[in-house]
Amino acid sequence: MRFDFFANDDELHGHCKCTRHFVSAMDSQTSPGKEDSTGNLSTGWPWPHFPRTDDPSSGIDQTTYDNLVRYTKYSSGAYQVLCPRPMGNTLVEQFVDLITSTQGFIARDDNRQELVVAFRGTKEIVSVLIDTSLMLTPLRGDGLPPLSCVSVSSGSSDEPRVHTGFLAAYQSVARTALECLRAQLDAHPSYRIVVAGHSLGGSIGSIASIAIKYTFAEKDVQLYTFGQPRTGDSAFAELVEDMVGIDNIFRAVHSVDGVPTMIPTKLGYRHHATEYWQFTEPRKFFYINVHVQ
Repeated sequence: MRFDFFANDDELHGHCKCTRHFVSAMDSQTSPGKEDSTGNLSTGWPWPHFPRTDDPSSGIDQTTYDNLVRYTKYSSGAYQVLCPRPMGNTLVEQFVDLITSTQGFIARDDNRQELVVAFRGTKEIVSVLIDTSLMLTPLRGDGLPPLSCVSVSSGSSDEPRVHTGFLAAYQSVARTALECLRAQLDAHPSYRIVVAGHSLGGSIGSIASIAIKYTFAEKDVQLYTFGQPRTGDSAFAELVEDMVGIDNIFRAVHSVDGVPTMIPTKLGYRHHATEYWQFTEPRKFFYINVHVQ
């Protein structure tokens, strides 16, 4: 497992100065919620800010790149036993569950007026994926919407299902995180929320983003994940996209990282949008997500 953003500060600053290329995906012509010729489920959304183009020098803007770097650092900080000033900001709450080995924190950035919820991954991610039951289980837990409230863009009434272990990890810290967010939003009602996580932390973050958006429906929520494995089925993927919003999801993948595809689609798992693919050399990003797969 590898992700070049996880480096020391000097390497990170150097990375920011490297040549950066962003390329937008070609538009999909398939219908929402239908399988295309490859067997992938198309969500078929419009991308006004990702225009159809053959020009390899066009694509996402500098702000998007800078945000990818910023929230990678938050995700990296979630691995630390002590992280008293995440990105120089206020540490509001740090949560740990030893049984599920789940760890993360909530930080407050008063300059950007945002609350960042960051989840760590695990060094034993391969063992987690293989040894933990791959059975898909119904999406239920603190803050998560009941099936009667689920409304996805395809109109599907299927109950979203996710990896059993990932859901257990979310459930172990959900109440603490949501209560802390509520207290912070009471004190800072204009702040937005950003959820970030690497590897397993990305999967926990994707589940948490649904709960946060459902619990605080009026708030802007963004989701940044890095090296996230497939987390749930197509109904779950569509629910993430529908509730958080395609434009608010940033799922970064490194070209040589096998974790995002380690859980096979034949078991019913699908990725949600929106994928940003990083090359090894030269360091480039391609916006490539057209299908949930």
